[in-house]
Amino acid sequence: MIKALFETVSAGSNASFLVNSFSLEKFDVPYHFHPEFELTLILKGKGKRYVGKQMADFDCGDLVLLGSDLPHSWKSEDISKPGVHAKSIVAQFDKCFLGMEFFERPELVNIRNLLKMSAHGIHFVGETAKEVSGKMSVLAREENSFRKMLLLLDILEDLAASKEFMLLDQDGVVATQINSNKDRINAALGYIVDNFRNDIVLNEVAAVVNMSPNAFCKYFKRVTNKTFLDTVIDYRINFAVQQLLSTDRPVSEISFDSGFGDVSHFYKLFKRRMKMSPLSYRKNFQKGL
Repeated sequence: MIKALFETVSAGSNASFLVNSFSLEKFDVPYHFHPEFELTLILKGKGKRYVGKQMADFDCGDLVLLGSDLPHSWKSEDISKPGVHAKSIVAQFDKCFLGMEFFERPELVNIRNLLKMSAHGIHFVGETAKEVSGKMSVLAREENSFRKMLLLLDILEDLAASKEFMLLDQDGVVATQINSNKDRINAALGYIVDNFRNDIVLNEVAAVVNMSPNAFCKYFKRVTNKTFLDTVIDYRINFAVQQLLSTDRPVSEISFDSGFGDVSHFYKLFKRRMKMSPLSYRKNFQKGL
């Protein structure tokens, strides 16, 4: 059964943190989490980015800082031809990679605050993203371990000073959970991410977190302030909105592809949440272009 996967990150004996460059046919890593902080730059590719409970489109230049144990995944849109369609640079580091109290120094207060905020996931944009993207490319090529460490700290200081960012998982459902709850909520969200466009089986997701269906529903509502079904619908509507705005596909086709088995039910839920029909939503967006 699908769930958020725990990833083991090892920097090896000759480095205290990891910097990797990836060239892939597509981004298809499962929804996963790890204790390390992660700074990801997308050099090539587009598709859907999942961070905590948030789903959004991503494209070239996407720059995101992820906090410890925050589940995430970048998934490429459908690729029709073979070849390299996805490239990224990923830096991963533990909070104590330079010592237990390194970030407690007064000179590092900005970075310390940045790392706290990264529990929600931070998407950087504008000039900050452009400047840091250039430094990330230098970081990936740098072979001297000391200069590599200085470069990473320089990048983190640039990000900490920036106001060009958006928090991704804004309600902080994942960020605010105590450790004993994180595995369960991550597993539940992982199931939604990988299954919301298909039939959702309550018994299956309850089994993923080792709870009865009734106990799981109560747990999920208590932790997220939303029912499990409402959260699934949120993902489906969000996906449908992005399809309406970025494609000219028929509404009925988008409805089924988003996980709704009945078009009239999709219209009803969409209008309730977006205050207008899917076609009106698309037309209003196109008028503003």
